[in-house]
Amino acid sequence: MATRKIAVLVGSMRKESFTRKLAKQLMLVAPPTLELEIVEIGQLPMYNQDDETDAPPPAWSEFRDRIREADGILFTTPEYNRSLPGVLKNAIDVGSRPYGKAAWTGKPCAIVSNSPGALGGFGANHAVRQTLVFLNMPCMQSPEAYIGGIADKFDGDELKDDSLRSFLTQFMECYATWVERHAD
Repeated sequence: MATRKIAVLVGSMRKESFTRKLAKQLMLVAPPTLELEIVEIGQLPMYNQDDETDAPPPAWSEFRDRIREADGILFTTPEYNRSLPGVLKNAIDVGSRPYGKAAWTGKPCAIVSNSPGALGGFGANHAVRQTLVFLNMPCMQSPEAYIGGIADKFDGDELKDDSLRSFLTQFMECYATWVERHAD
């Protein structure tokens, strides 16, 4: 199998974000066929079609180029009010434009959601999935990843839950297979 470049989007900007810690753990347990890199989204100006000119904001162009260069996308997201965070929705919107030239088109993806509560970001996970259907992104259906009780899974930056580590390893192996089947 070829090595595949995966853009990792972290839907939380909080300094001690559990979502970022989770994303880093996913990167650590990924098979060597995946080269994962976090693509930062917090600096993206809010999408406004008025700015979609021949010279859009440079941060938009840079972001779109990084997404186009990736072979796949891994979305990691907390749940905000039973949905996805605004920063992640904005990144999805920026990458989806200009109309007909979306950077996302055809990119195999997966979603890992989390929350301190028991549902593990179920609402956020499905809100992201809903947008990806429109963007023509093949999204891995199984295994699904809803990580509940996230606040108790880490000691600092260190994952202390061996069962979760095992699940994340299995998830990333499945995702590597998914990307290989759907890339290009």
